[in-house]
Amino acid sequence: MSRKRTLLGVTVSLVLVLATLLSACAPAAAPTPTPKPQPTAVPKPTEVPTAEPPVTIKIGCTFPLSGASAELGLASLNGQKLAVKIINGEYPDLDPLPMAKDAGLPNLGGAKIELIVGDHKGVPENALSEQERLITQEGIVASMGGFFSSCSATASEVAERYGIPILVGASTSPMLHTRGFEWFFRLGPHDGIFAENQLQLLAMMRDELGYDIKTLVLMHEDTLFGTDSANKQEELAPKYGFEVLAKIQYARDAPDLASEILRAKSLNPDVLMPTSYSADALLIERTRKELDFNPKAVLAQNSGYLLPQFLEGLGADSEYIMSREVYNADLGDSLPLLKKIDDMYLEEFGRALFGDPAREFFAMIVLADAINRAGSTDPEAIRQALRDTNLGPEQMMMPWDGVQFDPETGQNMKAGGIMVQVQDGVYRTIWPFTQARVDVIYPMPPYDER
Repeated sequence: MSRKRTLLGVTVSLVLVLATLLSACAPAAAPTPTPKPQPTAVPKPTEVPTAEPPVTIKIGCTFPLSGASAELGLASLNGQKLAVKIINGEYPDLDPLPMAKDAGLPNLGGAKIELIVGDHKGVPENALSEQERLITQEGIVASMGGFFSSCSATASEVAERYGIPILVGASTSPMLHTRGFEWFFRLGPHDGIFAENQLQLLAMMRDELGYDIKTLVLMHEDTLFGTDSANKQEELAPKYGFEVLAKIQYARDAPDLASEILRAKSLNPDVLMPTSYSADALLIERTRKELDFNPKAVLAQNSGYLLPQFLEGLGADSEYIMSREVYNADLGDSLPLLKKIDDMYLEEFGRALFGDPAREFFAMIVLADAINRAGSTDPEAIRQALRDTNLGPEQMMMPWDGVQFDPETGQNMKAGGIMVQVQDGVYRTIWPFTQARVDVIYPMPPYDER
């Protein structure tokens, strides 16, 4: 490097150092003034956004709409459909039935109920997946039960997990309301209540009417409904002074029940107490006639024994059979709403109303009433409104004391059962005796004397 280039570099460096020192000694520049905040424009009252009430409110339900019990599932779904028509304003003049005055839910701007339906085919696993679909894909805000107790059990597990209220109409297993669930509610009586009602009837027939009744044979299908029912009957029978000779279980879809009926016949009970669905109820009675099994009474735990097709299928062979029930058309003279709803159901669907669709009908009314009182589609608000429900007997078409749910279990504490007997081809109310429309016939004549 040349001496000349070296001197030039030193000179440049000295200049830079001098410039830096002069900059440090210079006075600081005045800070740029911060702009004064401007007031935020307040929207006029007409500009404030408001939440619009929903146009429709989605409620889910699952039924056996195909398979062996499809007819029963469709009849029960029709009960809910009729209730939705009333809630949405298609049928006026049903006061004092809740939700029957206005078209839609007045506390939600007249929003209409939309029923979102799932078919579980009577399979609990299907009820689980259908319930999940209704919640996660269809956006329901509340749900109805799965009709079969076993299906309501799995559906309510899903509702509990997602925090969605579920109101069961017709499922009767006592287990359902004893699981500690917070989102579960049941409208109708459970089989513990029904089993006690059955034994109360038999005890009153013995003690007040003087009939000789001592022994029972229990016969039940093998799902949750049948098993829980028979267990309760067996548990309560000694309390009322009855001996259970046997508890006979069979598969719900059994094609033949000859061995079970022959076993029951060999025990010669005073009363046969079956718990069944539709196909097996017909099979029991046809096999009983074929094998000439003639107990003094048949007292059924509802369901299959109370379908219109049961009477149609058996004809005169259905005479004298007794069953527990929650509803019967012959009570219409003392329950004005019952007669009106009964006529509407017959007009809409061409079939007579019976206990299962009647419970599903009223469950929908009760749920819609709770949503309306909540004034919200928030599940927590709906749950609290269900807990606050308190309907009187004059507001319903069921022969109950009202609707009020137990705060711990969700069970309606004011529901109860009645007993009916087939007389002259129709179900007639025989118990409680204070509500009876005819006297009970006992013992029923054997087949060869009819």
